[in-house]
Formats: sequence, C-alpha cells, structure tokens
Amino acid sequence: MSTWRGRLGGVALACVLAAIAYAVNAFIPLLSALLCAILLGVAVRNVGIVPAWAEEGLKFSAKTILRLGVVLLGLRLSIPQVLDLGAGPIVVIVVTVAATFTLTLALGRLFKVAHSTALLTATGTAICGAAAVAGMSAVVRRRDDYDPTASDDDIEDAAATAIASVTVFGTIAMLALPPLCSALGLDTQGSGVWIGSAIHEVGQVVASAGFISPEVTDVATVTKLGRVVLLAPLVALVGYLEGRASTKRYAASLETREVEQVLAGEQVDHDRAAKVHPPIMPAFVAGFLALVVVRSLLGSPAGLMPVFSAVDQVATILLTIAMGAMGAGVNVRSIVTGGARALVVGLFACLVAGVVSLVLTLALV
Repeated sequence: MSTWRGRLGGVALACVLAAIAYAVNAFIPLLSALLCAILLGVAVRNVGIVPAWAEEGLKFSAKTILRLGVVLLGLRLSIPQVLDLGAGPIVVIVVTVAATFTLTLALGRLFKVAHSTALLTATGTAICGAAAVAGMSAVVRRRDDYDPTASDDDIEDAAATAIASVTVFGTIAMLALPPLCSALGLDTQGSGVWIGSAIHEVGQVVASAGFISPEVTDVATVTKLGRVVLLAPLVALVGYLEGRASTKRYAASLETREVEQVLAGEQVDHDRAAKVHPPIMPAFVAGFLALVVVRSLLGSPAGLMPVFSAVDQVATILLTIAMGAMGAGVNVRSIVTGGARALVVGLFACLVAGVVSLVLTLALV
C-alpha cells in the first residue's frame, strides 16, 4: 500500500470520529467536541476495531493535522486588542499563567505524576487547553527513570490524559464562574477578565461569558486570547530547558555506559552523535506566532472578518480531527496506571487558575 493511500485511510477514520463528535456536541453542547473526539478515538482503539491500514493516517492526523490547526489559531489573535485591556488585566493574565504553570508542575512532582503528563496538564490549564497541549507536546521529553527520550506512544498517552483533564475541569469552571461573578458583584470588566483568565478552552470562555452578557463575552474573549499569545514564548522556554535537561541525562547515561565498557575490557564507541535535541521552537509554533503578527498588523477590518472567521472554523475542525486520531493512539492501561493522580493535578491546576485570577482581578481591575 502506498504512503498516501495509507494516510488517506487513517485520515478518513479520524474525520469520521470528528463528525460523530460534532454531532454529539450539537445535541449535548456542554460536551466539548474535542473531548468527545478523543474519547471516541480511545474507544475504537481499546475495543480493537482500528484496522491496520489506518495506522499511518492516524499518526499523520495526530501530528501534522494537529499542528496545522495550531498554526491557524494564530490568525484569531491580535496583540493590540490585548494591550487595549490595560495594565491591570495584562498583569492578571501573565501572573495567572505563571502561577498556574509553576504550581501545577510542583504538585505533579509531589504526587509523582509522570513529567510529561504534569507538564502538558500545566500548559493546557495555563494557556488554552488542547491546542496548548499540542504545542507543548512537540518539545516535552519523558524524565521517568532518567530516560532521555520518549516514544510517541508515551507522549500521546500523556497528551490524552492532559486534554481530558483540562476539558473536564474547564467545563466545570465554565458552569461555575457566571453565578460566582454575580454573587461577588463583579462588573462587566471584572467578570470578563476573571472568566477569560481562569477558564481553559477558548470555546469554554465564550460559552461561560455568554451566560452573562455580550459585553462580558467581548472582554473575556480578548483576555483569553491574551493567554493564548503566551503559548509561543512558553513553548520556546520549555523547549530550551527540556533540551538542556535531556542533554545532561544523556551525557550521564553515556558516561555510565563507557565506564561499563572499559571495565568489561571492551572498546569504547564514544557514540555522541546519537542524541537528537528537540527544537527550541518547533516550526509550527513559529508559524502560529507569525500569524499572530499578521493578524496584529491587519487588525479587524470588516472586509476580512469573514475570512478570519472561516479560518478559525477550519482550525477548530482540524484540531477535532487530530483529537480523534490522538485518542486512537492511546492505551487505556497506561493512563489508568497514573490516572487518579493526574486528575488531582488537573483539579489543582484549575483551582489555582481560578483563585489567583480572582484575587488579582479584585485587586487590579
């Protein structure tokens, strides 16, 4: 079977999963199409009905199609819009993202959750859910047992766990925050900033703010996009740190191997070319950032708004297709092993985002 025939079969299966997910979402709006797609993928994989001819296309969908969707998300972001929020909301965004990310990683270590799962959960909660998990998955490396690399399956399992966590707890936050805004007496600006800085997915933010008013939706959406802008620099920073840590682990393992070869009287091979570093900023993240710049320069002219809207829809569809494919690569047994602890970390991350952003909103907005 040719490469393209193999890919088309798997892509078609991922598209079917996405279509079913959208249909379920149409009847049950609170069930995210992204979460539904990944659950469907997990189901077809673990009941053993994924045909062998679909494997190549599923892997293509879970990587290439997903990354294309992330790139296109950049066209929805306008930096001048975020700056128009003012200094207070910008401080809320930056501090909330930093606190959520760092504290979630700390709890992940405390609960002995796998490094990749904790890092992807922290990123998805701090930035923008599934899209952020996808972006970070390109640079994350497993640290379990000082292994300097991780197989694709390891990263896919970690990503699936993280996406499920941020989707579930983001949905809970989506329903909880509107009545809390009313109970706390927050005005339009305060409600929008809190919702936009606390809830995970862009779609969840829009839905939650929509329960209050269109004005709150406008503020919440721009606030949320301010968090999304931070995806590229965060991935670049983590990529650099992951590369350094991976290099150190590899050097240590290489030294141990060489000592063992010397003691055994064997010739030392000095295989120092075997280590391949992850890119500091993957090409697709750079593409995402480039489209952010394009949108920031173009602004929001009426003539281009239908184009921006169409691209945004395409990005969402591509991400949903990719989630179905990613789910179809997941082994449930590996997730169940550390599932409870990973969910605790996800819940903690959600609470940190909500509490930190609320305190800052009350103080600065």
